[in-house]
Amino acid sequence: MAAPVLISYDRLKTKGISLSKVQLWKLEKRSAFPKRVRTSPGRYAWVEAEIDAYISAKIAERDAAMVAA
Repeated sequence: MAAPVLISYDRLKTKGISLSKVQLWKLEKRSAFPKRVRTSPGRYAWVEAEIDAYISAKIAERDAAMVAA
C-alpha cells in the first residue's frame, strides 16, 4: 500500500478548490471538508485521496440533483 500523498494549500487550487484558508477552516469545523494534517508548526497539508473523494462526492451530489430535477 502506498503512503498517503499530502498536498499544500496552493495545490488545492490546481484541483479547482479556491476557497480561502478561513473558509476551509470553517468547513473543516463542520466536517464539510477533509481535515488538514499538521506537518510542522504553522504548516498544514491535506491528504490528496481525501480531497479527491471530496471532489467526487460533490460531483455525485450535482448529478443526483440533476436527476431529481
